[in-house]
Amino acid sequence: MGVRARHVAPLVSRIVAAIVGGYALAALASVAALALPMSTPQAVLTGMLSSFAIYAGAVVWVFAVRSATRAWVGLLVAAAVLLPAAWSVWNAGGTM
Repeated sequence: MGVRARHVAPLVSRIVAAIVGGYALAALASVAALALPMSTPQAVLTGMLSSFAIYAGAVVWVFAVRSATRAWVGLLVAAAVLLPAAWSVWNAGGTM
């Protein structure tokens, strides 16, 4: 059972990273788009449309890298880049 778990655990980790991490990254990007210098309806539409591409890219990224650890690190680095913009929108109450 231990050998099987050692082979299945990285796959399960990648699946969780693709579903949860990809969703979180897409949500951060969607909120961060509100910090762009454009009208609010246009920023919302930009965030929604880009979130689909970001989610798909995150899923591809998770299964393309060599290890599950690199997949998680890549998602965390991308989230860390988007977090300041999303944080500024959250602190401003969504009005930019």
